[in-house]
Amino acid sequence: MDWTEASFFYQADVFDLAGPAVSATPDLREDPQLQDDWWSGLKSALDGIATAPGTKVILRPAWMEEAFPKYLGIPAPTEVERTTGHGDLHWANLTARPLMLLDWERWGLVPVGYDPALLWVSSLLVPAVADRIRVEFSDVLDTPAGRVGQLAALAEMLQAVDRGYYPELAPHLVEAAHRLTGDHSAY
Repeated sequence: MDWTEASFFYQADVFDLAGPAVSATPDLREDPQLQDDWWSGLKSALDGIATAPGTKVILRPAWMEEAFPKYLGIPAPTEVERTTGHGDLHWANLTARPLMLLDWERWGLVPVGYDPALLWVSSLLVPAVADRIRVEFSDVLDTPAGRVGQLAALAEMLQAVDRGYYPELAPHLVEAAHRLTGDHSAY
């Protein structure tokens, strides 16, 4: 589409029309009934992204040093293993049929396990889906580096709660943080 407004010329091109997102909101409200091949496709896509060279650090150490004590009640890790990731993997950035990952402006070097962990914390209102994520990505989430990725995702979402987002998700995030940290005094 082309148009002119005042002394400016505009042009918009659609290269690919993506199907609707799995959810209209980042946090999942109902089970989308995704098939096994969708889950294996997502795992394969994230494995492929991890091989790309990344340069931009997502969730900088200074943010982690502030957010971990504030939202999780624990010190930030001194060592953070990173991999290239999407950086904003939630249900409003995924399509179902076919699987597509949308909204790439935040991709870069993320803590290992951060992408599946962010999807997991965005699913806590639908336990069956949250459990499926834990199973599908157990190879990374159940590692020391993956635990850091989970903690980073929880801290980021708890920060969003602090800013007024995700009120229904808040108690589930707090409970997940308590289980991972053992600290019941935070947040």
